[in-house]
Amino acid sequence: MNSVPRERFSHPMAASAPSEQAVVIGGGIVGTCCALYLQRNGFQVTLIDPAAPGDSTAKWSCGQISVGEIIPLSKPGLLMKVPGWLMDQTGPLALRPSALPGIIPWLLRFMSCARHSKIESIARSMASLTKDVFADYAPLLDACGDKALLIQRPVMQVFDGPEGVERERGHMDLRASLGFSSQVLDAAEIGDLEPALGGRFSHGILLPQWRFVSDTEGFIAALTESFEEQGGRRLRTTAVSIDEDAGRATGVTLANGERVGATQVVLAAGAGATRFFSQLGIHAPLEGVAGYQALLPEPGVEFRHSVIYADGGFCFTPMRRGLQIGGTIEFSGRNAKPNFRRAEIILEKARRVLPQLNADRHEFGVGYRPFLPDTKPIIDRSRRLPNVLMAIGHGQLGLTLGATTGRLIADLATGRTPKQDLEAFSAYRF
Repeated sequence: MNSVPRERFSHPMAASAPSEQAVVIGGGIVGTCCALYLQRNGFQVTLIDPAAPGDSTAKWSCGQISVGEIIPLSKPGLLMKVPGWLMDQTGPLALRPSALPGIIPWLLRFMSCARHSKIESIARSMASLTKDVFADYAPLLDACGDKALLIQRPVMQVFDGPEGVERERGHMDLRASLGFSSQVLDAAEIGDLEPALGGRFSHGILLPQWRFVSDTEGFIAALTESFEEQGGRRLRTTAVSIDEDAGRATGVTLANGERVGATQVVLAAGAGATRFFSQLGIHAPLEGVAGYQALLPEPGVEFRHSVIYADGGFCFTPMRRGLQIGGTIEFSGRNAKPNFRRAEIILEKARRVLPQLNADRHEFGVGYRPFLPDTKPIIDRSRRLPNVLMAIGHGQLGLTLGATTGRLIADLATGRTPKQDLEAFSAYRF
């Protein structure tokens, strides 16, 4: 990753007047990166989020920078799997029966994306974003004091048998055609790369362009600290409304009644963005899908890489806080309470793979991934309030696409033509 001098960060591109004010609603990874890129472009930025820095959806993720994760979740034959999701609440993807009535319209849209032609179209659009991920993160990470936030090792997948690799062949070919390579691994290669798994798996795939972060919470917290060091302001509160006058946003009103003025407002509030949709004039089918994780501070097993156990539906990622194990997702419906039995199931499955795991101390967590049915994010401006920009719906790729989204939002805010064609990420595509 090329180093970018701190002076370039502190004296941003002269694209907007220093007096311009921006407000970013949402302090997770996407919102923080939007704030940083707006700051680099001369805006004075206020970032609003009720949680502590780093305590966001991405904290409870696998921590991967998944540049090749461009294949949508929807797959051919998906409709036949829905009864199984309802019956088996222990699988890697589950659907709570109570959520079914409200989520049927979303699921029908989701299933319509399972056609091969649709999958290829979505993959091409997503690849246009993920190809710039590391270049977009470079200046943000270079401005952080901690130079080991990103672990420079690839990610692995392991399977119970050869059929797992064969199932992935078509997706491997599609990824390869879009510039993302992979390598099939045998038992010896798996053991060499990850001794903890030696003798346990004979079939795997190496994803050489993927990376992972040293700590999902610490990664976002470090970027937030850098933002504040550069003069940004982060308010730990909730934005309750977007203020407007004469067809433009003028700022936001906070939970305590205080108003923060702005010439640009960015909505990056994840699954919580839906409360602003009516005002912005959009009807995007955004759902918060629960993803569960278990964190073991003293796991008793050393991992070198982030490893996806594909047939188990979860991932091992070594972090400074401990070994994080998770990835299972659940369609639970809006405002549903977390079902931490899902996290217990992950831990039980992990101990079957690695009986020596020490789970005496553990922490469970859940993050609500903001999913749209086609698994593409929204990166767009409101037609009703054109100085409100939207950076939402990143699903499981918030950590991956945070910096790229931030750069694109800054382009829109300053009137530059974005490098990527954003038509595929329109808020009005639904």
